[in-house]
Amino acid sequence: MTQISLVLPFALPPPELAPDLVRALDVPSLASLITRTSSFQPVPFEGPLRMLPHELWLARAISLDASDRPALAAQAMLGYRLDPGDGNWLIVHPSHIEIARSHMLMADLRTLDLEERHSRMLFDAAKPYFDEAGKTLLYGDAHTWFMRADSWTGLDTSTPDAAAGMNLSDWLPRGDKSIEYRKLQNEVQMLWFQNPANSEREARGQRAINAFWPWGCASAHEAIPATAPLLAATDAPGWLSSLAQLRNPALAELLASSDGDALHLCDSLTQAAIGADWAAWLAQMKRLDKTVFAPALAAVREGRIKKLRLVLSHRDRHIEFTTTKLAQNMFWRRPSLDRLLP
Repeated sequence: MTQISLVLPFALPPPELAPDLVRALDVPSLASLITRTSSFQPVPFEGPLRMLPHELWLARAISLDASDRPALAAQAMLGYRLDPGDGNWLIVHPSHIEIARSHMLMADLRTLDLEERHSRMLFDAAKPYFDEAGKTLLYGDAHTWFMRADSWTGLDTSTPDAAAGMNLSDWLPRGDKSIEYRKLQNEVQMLWFQNPANSEREARGQRAINAFWPWGCASAHEAIPATAPLLAATDAPGWLSSLAQLRNPALAELLASSDGDALHLCDSLTQAAIGADWAAWLAQMKRLDKTVFAPALAAVREGRIKKLRLVLSHRDRHIEFTTTKLAQNMFWRRPSLDRLLP
């Protein structure tokens, strides 16, 4: 295989905790991969972009970055065997928004444990309201729906992972159609307030589904080109898995699936990082060192991967490391994790 790009969101520790977390990491294979490199490029993430660094990187890599926003909805629909036709579509997630005294917070969607039956109940209740507003609603999976919104193409939305756990006032949809969005949101919130699905969830101690989150506007012509690298995804949410040709592959399967370039996004760290559960983050990094980094390091040293690019990110930056068999022969470079520090 010519090149594998291994993308790991939140593999960089937050700057304020980096010294302590890096000191606690037990990831010898990763240390070799990021120390013995042929190139090393830190990239600050600046500007008003309403997404995370790895999301912009991915959208550009698969040519779905319309004006630096991830135009993913139509391609994701195809992964669910839904036809976008000639419309413009948004990805829609049933979500939970907590209203505090001074701000609002949206929960990480991964933590909601929304089962299929409850999602269907909420979807069926809301669909007539979307239809009445001229917004066709289609079901993908429990966490992923799609809304046709031809008149909302200018709605400035944020990705759910960028917004989760943050002061939501900075991430809510903006633009001249935001009033229409808020009106529909309010109607759905009132509708779902006493829905039996939420009553059952709350009886179990689960959080109510009390909002929907739209993003990723795209039309059918915004599709991954045939020249894009093969895309694989591991531990990924449904919308991301729907874009991928391979899901949760072992390295051997990835190597056997393409003679060209491949892109493997491993989303194993995001939930722990968004939830600031750093013990879980450390445990996941240790697991990844055995299941992902060690096999990749061996494949580079053996020449089965000619070039390995690691894209490690946090909220405000990403770093690209490139290593090869020749670079791994730089034995005078002692493996270190110092490059993970800000």
